[in-house]
Amino acid sequence: MRAFSKLAVFLAWTLTFCLGTAAVGQGQLTPVITVNDRVITQFELNQRKLLLELFRTPGDLDELARSGLIEDRLKQQELDRFGIALSDEALQSALEEFAGRANMNLSQFNRMLGQNNIDPSTLRDFVQIGVAWRDYIRSRFSRQVRVTDADVDRALSGQGNSTSEIEVLLSEIIIPAPPPQAAQAQAVAERISQLRSFARFEAAAREVSALPSRDDGGRLGWLPITNYPPQIRSILLDLRPGEVTAPIGITNGVALFQMRGIREVVRRTPPPVSIDFAVYYIDGGRSSKGLTTAAQVASQIDTCDDLYGVARNQPAEVLDRKDRALSEISDDIALELARLDPGEVSYNLTRHNGETLVFLMLCSRTNAGQQGRDPDAVRNQIRGQRLTGLADALLEDLRASAVITGR
Repeated sequence: MRAFSKLAVFLAWTLTFCLGTAAVGQGQLTPVITVNDRVITQFELNQRKLLLELFRTPGDLDELARSGLIEDRLKQQELDRFGIALSDEALQSALEEFAGRANMNLSQFNRMLGQNNIDPSTLRDFVQIGVAWRDYIRSRFSRQVRVTDADVDRALSGQGNSTSEIEVLLSEIIIPAPPPQAAQAQAVAERISQLRSFARFEAAAREVSALPSRDDGGRLGWLPITNYPPQIRSILLDLRPGEVTAPIGITNGVALFQMRGIREVVRRTPPPVSIDFAVYYIDGGRSSKGLTTAAQVASQIDTCDDLYGVARNQPAEVLDRKDRALSEISDDIALELARLDPGEVSYNLTRHNGETLVFLMLCSRTNAGQQGRDPDAVRNQIRGQRLTGLADALLEDLRASAVITGR
C-alpha cells in the first residue's frame, strides 16, 4: 500500500494549488483524516465508499469507509515498522485471485471498476493491505497459537448434543416503501403497530403486505428465533401474544410482526453460525416482465450452483453468492432467509428504487459443530479464531496509542 507520509501531504497540497484539475478543484486530494503522520484524502474516502457499494456491503458506508481506511493506516504503520511489504508478484497474484472470485480475469475486473468510477489503485490498496496484514499476523503469532488434541476433542464432543431452543409463531407484514412512498408507508405501519387483534392484523396483511404470506393473513409457521437477525430477536422476544412490533425499517420497506405464540423445544440441531445464500439480480423490478423472469428461473433450478448456469454470459455482478454470519446480513435479506429452507427461493425484495428484482435462494445453513466433522478442519478453525482474536487485540492497541484527527 502507498505509504502516506509527510511527503504525500506535500504532494497533495502541491497538486491542489498547481494542477487545477476538476477533482483537485473540488478538494478531492485535501487531507480530511490524519492517523499519526499518515493522511486520508477525500478522494480515498469517496473511492472506498464506491468500492463498498460495488461489493454490496451492508451498513453505513460512510462510517465503514472511514473506519476501514483508519484501520488500514494503522496496519500499514505496523507493517512498515517491521519492514514488511508484499512483493509485486505476490500482489499481482492476489489481485488475480480476487478477480477470479467474480469469475473474471484482472483486466475484466478493472474494466468493471472503471465503469463504476473506481480507480484500480483503490482495489490494489485494499487487497495489498489485507494480504500483507494476514501474512504478518500468521508469522507473528503462529508460535503463540497452539491447538492441542484436547482442544479438538472438546470441540468435537459438542456435536450432536440436544439443545433447548425458542420457537416463535408470528404473523408478518412488509409494506413497500420506496423513497417517494416512504412517509405514507411509515404512517400506515404506525397505525398497524397499535393493533392487538389477530383478525385486524390479518386483514391489514391482506390489504397492504407485499409478501405471499398476505394470502394467509401474514401467518407464518413455527420458526426458530435464531433464524432471525440478532438485532430483531430481542424485539420479538419482548412481545406478548397479540402485540405488534414498532415499524422496523428495511431497504425499500417497513416490516411489522405480531406475536401469536412462543415455545421452548428440544432440538438436536444447533443454531446456524453462518448462511450460504445466492442473490440473482433481475432488471425490471416487480414488473410483469421481472416477475415472469423470476418464475422462469425458479422453474429451471434446484440448487444454488444451478444459478451459475443461469447467469452465464451475463455481467458478473448479476449473481452474488455469499456465506455470512447472520449478524452480517442486511435485515431485509435476513428476514427473507428466515422463512426459507435450503433450495427454496423468494423474489419479494427489490433494489435501485424498485428497478431491480432480488431473486434470493437459500443454499444452506451451517450449524455450530458441523465444521467439526473433520478433525483437521476443526483444528484450522480454532487456530483461525485465535489468530483473529490476537489480530483484533493488536489493532485495538494500535488504535489506542494513535493520534487520529479529522472527521
